[in-house]
Amino acid sequence: MKAHTKETQDSMTPEKALQFLKEGNKRFQQNLKANRNLLQQVNDTRNGQFPFATILSCIDSRVSAELVFDQGLGDIFSIRIAGNFVNEDILGSMEFACKLAGTKIIVVLGHTSCGAVKGACDHARLGNLTALIKKIEPAVDAVKKPTDESLRNSKNLDFVNEVAVKNVEMTIENIRKQSPILADMEHDEDIKIVGAMYDISNGKVTFL
Repeated sequence: MKAHTKETQDSMTPEKALQFLKEGNKRFQQNLKANRNLLQQVNDTRNGQFPFATILSCIDSRVSAELVFDQGLGDIFSIRIAGNFVNEDILGSMEFACKLAGTKIIVVLGHTSCGAVKGACDHARLGNLTALIKKIEPAVDAVKKPTDESLRNSKNLDFVNEVAVKNVEMTIENIRKQSPILADMEHDEDIKIVGAMYDISNGKVTFL
């Protein structure tokens, strides 16, 4: 499989981009890999890049977007931050990726047993991590059940995973609210903005 070119990127639709990612994750789950020469892709992309997707994921070492979607060099823009939320800089990166560099889909990828989400569930406070945790805590508040406070913490993995899903949904809402550029592109069907969850126990990505 060769690196994407201007022609292949131009022929890509948001729906096709989503299908590419789904097919890549299937290969990953089956321990198969597309036949690609990474050094050849280095050569192919030396004068430019034409990725088809932008993926916002967590820094978790088990959740590399390139690996879980079986993509190569020049295929995706990968944005990573603990808790996969957006801020001004990340939104700017997404606007560059979609409006200027031509990607067709934005995926906000959460995952099960997320450490940042666990920290938010426990309202952890530690140095600079405190500000990061506070950005995820609205998702904790938005998940109404269980109501028993003793069950609303990192020991309850079902609760943690529900918060992780809600965090993905709220991050997508924030992208649309805080970036008129991306919202307009989605409205015009130039891009899709979708959420997904990665299961660290089996490698499966479920699109929301």
